Amino acid sequence: MSAGPRFERPTPNAFEAREALRTVRDVLRWSVTRMAAADVAFGHGTADAWDEAAWLVLWSLRLPPERLEPVLDARLAPSEVASAVALIERRCVERLPAAYLTGEAWLRGVRFLSDPRALVPRSPIAELLDTDALDPWLPDPLAVGRVLDLCTGGGGLAILAARRYPAATVVGADLSADALALAAENVALHGLGARIALRRGDLWAPVADEAFDLVVCNPPYVNAESMAALPPEYLAEPQGALGGGSDGMDLVRRIVAGARARLAPGGLLVLEIGHEAPHFEAAFEGLEFTYLPTEGGDDRIVLLERDALP
Repeated sequence: MSAGPRFERPTPNAFEAREALRTVRDVLRWSVTRMAAADVAFGHGTADAWDEAAWLVLWSLRLPPERLEPVLDARLAPSEVASAVALIERRCVERLPAAYLTGEAWLRGVRFLSDPRALVPRSPIAELLDTDALDPWLPDPLAVGRVLDLCTGGGGLAILAARRYPAATVVGADLSADALALAAENVALHGLGARIALRRGDLWAPVADEAFDLVVCNPPYVNAESMAALPPEYLAEPQGALGGGSDGMDLVRRIVAGARARLAPGGLLVLEIGHEAPHFEAAFEGLEFTYLPTEGGDDRIVLLERDALP
């Protein structure tokens, strides 16, 4: 028996949406359907179409991102509907991360400026800096004197580290002048210019002969096969901040090799490796380390203590 022709679902139409939608709930529902039809990719601060739609629609309405429920059934002026629909259309057609469209990203409830000069801030290391996850190794936040954010990008982890460790001086280092320019804007936004120094150079070079109690690092670590399969949203980001060579470990090897000399006694290196745990374990067989679980997974961040490093 023939199954008959496949049913084709219509693609949501922006013109019709501007004419028909009335409330925030209407616009959100349409936005989710529109993004599903466009097959957009997530992962730059949101995990699915609903969360992304809520972020973009609330941003277009100049409403706080965490207060959706009270306004769900609020009626919108035609210009507000048009603005929200236009933003969702850009997201679907241009396939840019939402943070690049709005110019801002939120990480652990903290706002950062975001644009294509650096990766959208999303490192799960932020979760560790916002909780007591590192307390078994660093029990007194006031005793942490120096922190390095290696591969700082837009400066997000450096800023979160300065907030977590109020007595620490923080250095953010990166090879990219563009990323450091964005980091400087974020440091100024948070009023931390007196505590955070930004330096340009290749990995450990900008901090030669210095030692730190804590080094956090979100380096380029995506393996070549995964890089070749990245969706457009990730290709819109600086590729040099993502790709880590054939197994993703090119820069990670250099980071681990130079870490001991840059850590104070009792110092820690907290290193993001994403989905590359098998490659990390193969590259550093015999190295003693600890996985630090986060909401995103149990093996995406490794902690290395100074005395265990080569």
